[in-house]
Amino acid sequence: MKRIVLFASGSGTNVENIIHYFSDNKQVEIVAVLTNRKEAKVLERCARLKVSALYFNRHAFMETDLISEFLNNLNIDLIVLAGFLWRIPKSLIDQFPDKIINIHPALLPKYGGKGMYGMKVHEAVKENLDPETGITIHYVNEHYDEGTIITQVRTLVNATDTPEDIAQKVHKLEYEHFPKEIEKLLFRG
Repeated sequence: MKRIVLFASGSGTNVENIIHYFSDNKQVEIVAVLTNRKEAKVLERCARLKVSALYFNRHAFMETDLISEFLNNLNIDLIVLAGFLWRIPKSLIDQFPDKIINIHPALLPKYGGKGMYGMKVHEAVKENLDPETGITIHYVNEHYDEGTIITQVRTLVNATDTPEDIAQKVHKLEYEHFPKEIEKLLFRG
């Protein structure tokens, strides 16, 4: 049995998609979803989907070993950041080498780094008249969006696309490819 923990900061659409993707897979268990926001909609999704969810604050995450100990006790195979906006502490990265992955809504290294998330990324793509955008799934290191790239998937951006249109195209890629890449990583040789 492969065990996954998901981290999210917002509405949790990717979390729900991943939960649904693995719901009939007897070899994969979504052990818990962790969030850094008390009011995050992902908590409502988890309640509805009957998946354990936990809120933590900055102090617990950055200045104590509580989250690290919690994750250690779960015997997890992979930590998946699905819309999680805080930088992961180096101590946690060191504890789970090559076991923490993230999805970014652009083709890194473009539009990565602190503050580049969600609509801010899509607005930047539009503003710069990029002919394409996409998603990047990558390992997490101690810097925002700089870990080793696992895969990138591209989509065309039309001159008439609004940032909302671009967001829809990117979400479609996320929903289709993120769970499949997670599965590949879990069961690689």
